[in-house]
Amino acid sequence: MSSKIFLVTGGSGFVGRALIERLSVTPECSVVAPVRGSVIPLPPGARSVPCASLESPQDWSAALNGVECVIHAAARVHVMKEAAADPLAAFRLVNVDGTLNLARQAAAAGVGRFVFISSIKVNGEVTTPGHPFTADDLPAPVDPYGVSKLEAEQALQVLAAETGMELVIIRPVLVYGPGVKANFLSMMRWLYRGVPLPFGAVGNRRSLVAIDNLVDLIMTCAEHPGAANQIFLASDGEDLSTTQLLRKLAVAMGRHAHLLPVPVSVMNGVATVLGRRALSQRIFASLQVDISKNRRLLNWVPPVALDRALAMTAQHFLDTRQS
Repeated sequence: MSSKIFLVTGGSGFVGRALIERLSVTPECSVVAPVRGSVIPLPPGARSVPCASLESPQDWSAALNGVECVIHAAARVHVMKEAAADPLAAFRLVNVDGTLNLARQAAAAGVGRFVFISSIKVNGEVTTPGHPFTADDLPAPVDPYGVSKLEAEQALQVLAAETGMELVIIRPVLVYGPGVKANFLSMMRWLYRGVPLPFGAVGNRRSLVAIDNLVDLIMTCAEHPGAANQIFLASDGEDLSTTQLLRKLAVAMGRHAHLLPVPVSVMNGVATVLGRRALSQRIFASLQVDISKNRRLLNWVPPVALDRALAMTAQHFLDTRQS
């Protein structure tokens, strides 16, 4: 990788933090990390600059000084329990307006490439087995978060056409890895404690992406000439069912997965009654992606196999678990 200064937003998040750590140990790379509030710990070789919230008009001039590539991973993320009175407006304020404010200033500052971390939710929520999403499918977002990400993509594409700044859009599926939180962490806790789970007969197909694979793809997209003005989906290139995922994680933790073969139709019915239809969809429905475009245009294949990535995730959980 040639000498280059990168601005990476979202440094306090799972993806942004991993990117900063990887870039900071990459020869001839310098990293600028905008931070707000309490200062986040940064590795040697990364420089912090103060910034305001993406919800407010932000002057990015100091942060963009000398920057050649922006990797924008900051966002208002999808939440399970939405508190905003108007969720779409709240998502648009950060994910569209905040993103465009940064991108316009980046183009004016002479930044050559803008890498936008979007979401597979732009494509949609569900696929039928054997018919994965592709990067060139017509978008079909369902929820406010996915809509806001699509609107940001479209606005960035217009800006790129007007200014000549190269744009790369990456839509990851569920990201996991050492230190993962949320539902993935909950699953590992259940498995470690030996909790019986009614997920022994789930025949769906899900794509996942390990944090190391996603970071590697992002870095490739930041440099590769073939990535300019393209959209890429991100996954490990291996799909598995929820049942298979739980069994693999249990083995990696040295545990036995107590999975009961409850019919999916029964669990979907219970979830609907309890108002948890969205959660059941994430557990039982299929969501596959096709990353052949990545191989074709970038000669990129995921460097870490799924089983290895799951093992590293489980080992980190064992090494750091508190409950």
